[in-house]
Amino acid sequence: QVQLVESGGGLVQPGGSLRLSCAASGFTFSRYAMSWYRQASGKERELVARITSAGGSTNYGDSVKGRFTISRDNAKKTVTLQMNSLKPEDTAVYYCNADNGFHTYWGQGTQVTVSS
Repeated sequence: QVQLVESGGGLVQPGGSLRLSCAASGFTFSRYAMSWYRQASGKERELVARITSAGGSTNYGDSVKGRFTISRDNAKKTVTLQMNSLKPEDTAVYYCNADNGFHTYWGQGTQVTVSS
Protein backbone atom coordinates (compact mmCIF):
# COMPACT_ATOMS: atom_id res chain seq x y z
CA GLN A 1 0.00 0.00 0.00
CA VAL A 2 1.00 3.63 -0.35
CA GLN A 3 3.19 4.95 2.43
CA LEU A 4 4.82 8.30 3.06
CA VAL A 5 6.87 8.22 6.23
CA GLU A 6 8.30 11.46 7.55
CA SER A 7 11.24 11.69 9.93
CA GLY A 8 13.63 14.27 11.31
CA GLY A 9 11.32 16.51 13.29
CA GLY A 10 12.06 17.65 16.81
CA LEU A 11 12.85 20.58 19.05
CA VAL A 12 15.37 23.16 17.88
CA GLN A 13 16.41 26.60 19.06
CA PRO A 14 15.71 29.71 16.97
CA GLY A 15 18.37 30.09 14.32
CA GLY A 16 19.01 26.37 14.22
CA SER A 17 18.57 23.81 11.45
CA LEU A 18 16.65 20.61 10.89
CA ARG A 19 16.47 18.20 8.00
CA LEU A 20 13.20 16.42 7.33
CA SER A 21 13.01 13.28 5.24
CA CYS A 22 10.10 11.47 3.62
CA ALA A 23 10.41 7.88 2.47
CA ALA A 24 7.87 6.79 -0.14
CA SER A 25 6.62 3.37 -1.16
CA GLY A 26 3.66 1.79 -2.90
CA PHE A 27 3.50 4.10 -5.93
CA THR A 28 5.68 5.24 -8.84
CA PHE A 29 7.59 7.92 -6.99
CA SER A 30 9.32 9.38 -10.05
CA ARG A 31 5.97 10.31 -11.60
CA TYR A 32 4.78 12.41 -8.70
CA ALA A 33 5.47 15.96 -7.68
CA MET A 34 6.44 16.02 -4.03
CA SER A 35 5.66 18.71 -1.52
CA TRP A 36 6.01 19.61 2.10
CA TYR A 37 3.11 21.26 3.83
CA ARG A 38 2.81 22.42 7.40
CA GLN A 39 0.00 23.12 9.81
CA ALA A 40 0.45 25.18 12.93
CA SER A 41 -1.97 24.88 15.81
CA GLY A 42 -5.20 26.71 15.00
CA LYS A 43 -4.14 27.52 11.45
CA GLU A 44 -4.81 26.10 8.01
CA ARG A 45 -2.38 23.77 6.30
CA GLU A 46 -0.03 25.68 4.02
CA LEU A 47 2.40 24.79 1.27
CA VAL A 48 6.03 25.02 2.33
CA ALA A 49 7.86 23.72 -0.73
CA ARG A 50 7.22 21.72 -3.87
CA ILE A 51 9.47 19.91 -6.32
CA THR A 52 8.47 18.53 -9.70
CA SER A 53 8.65 14.84 -10.53
CA ALA A 54 12.08 15.01 -12.18
CA GLY A 55 13.36 17.57 -9.71
CA GLY A 56 13.85 20.26 -12.32
CA SER A 57 11.69 22.89 -10.70
CA THR A 58 10.97 23.98 -7.15
CA ASN A 59 8.80 26.57 -5.51
CA TYR A 60 8.51 27.79 -1.95
CA GLY A 61 6.12 29.57 0.32
CA ASP A 62 7.03 33.22 0.80
CA SER A 63 7.75 32.75 4.49
CA VAL A 64 10.49 30.14 3.90
CA LYS A 65 12.18 31.40 0.73
CA GLY A 66 15.92 31.60 1.17
CA ARG A 67 15.86 29.47 4.32
CA PHE A 68 14.44 26.10 3.25
CA THR A 69 15.54 23.82 0.42
CA ILE A 70 13.59 20.88 -1.00
CA SER A 71 15.30 18.06 -2.87
CA ARG A 72 14.53 14.54 -4.00
CA ASP A 73 16.26 11.30 -4.87
CA ASN A 74 14.14 9.28 -7.27
CA ALA A 75 16.40 6.25 -6.98
CA LYS A 76 15.95 6.15 -3.21
CA LYS A 77 12.32 7.36 -3.35
CA THR A 78 12.96 10.06 -0.82
CA VAL A 79 12.30 13.78 -0.55
CA THR A 80 14.03 16.01 1.96
CA LEU A 81 13.50 19.47 3.36
CA GLN A 82 16.55 21.25 4.68
CA MET A 83 15.42 23.96 7.07
CA ASN A 84 17.88 26.64 8.15
CA SER A 85 17.57 29.81 10.20
CA LEU A 86 14.49 28.42 11.89
CA LYS A 87 12.09 30.78 13.59
CA PRO A 88 9.46 30.19 16.28
CA GLU A 89 6.80 30.78 13.63
CA ASP A 90 8.07 27.70 11.78
CA THR A 91 6.65 25.58 14.58
CA ALA A 92 4.11 23.20 13.06
CA VAL A 93 3.40 19.65 12.03
CA TYR A 94 5.11 19.08 8.69
CA TYR A 95 3.49 16.76 6.15
CA CYS A 96 4.89 15.05 3.09
CA ASN A 97 2.62 15.06 0.04
CA ALA A 98 2.72 13.25 -3.29
CA ASP A 99 0.56 14.39 -6.19
CA ASN A 100 0.31 13.53 -9.89
CA GLY A 101 -2.84 15.44 -10.74
CA PHE A 102 -4.98 12.34 -10.29
CA HIS A 103 -3.95 10.97 -6.92
CA THR A 104 -2.78 12.69 -3.79
CA TYR A 105 -1.14 10.97 -0.84
CA TRP A 106 -0.24 12.30 2.59
CA GLY A 107 2.12 11.23 5.30
CA GLN A 108 1.23 11.22 8.98
CA GLY A 109 3.30 14.28 9.75
CA THR A 110 6.26 15.12 11.95
CA GLN A 111 6.33 17.80 14.64
CA VAL A 112 8.83 20.64 14.39
CA THR A 113 9.09 22.94 17.39
CA VAL A 114 11.31 26.02 17.34
CA SER A 115 11.76 27.36 20.83
CA SER A 116 14.44 28.51 23.23
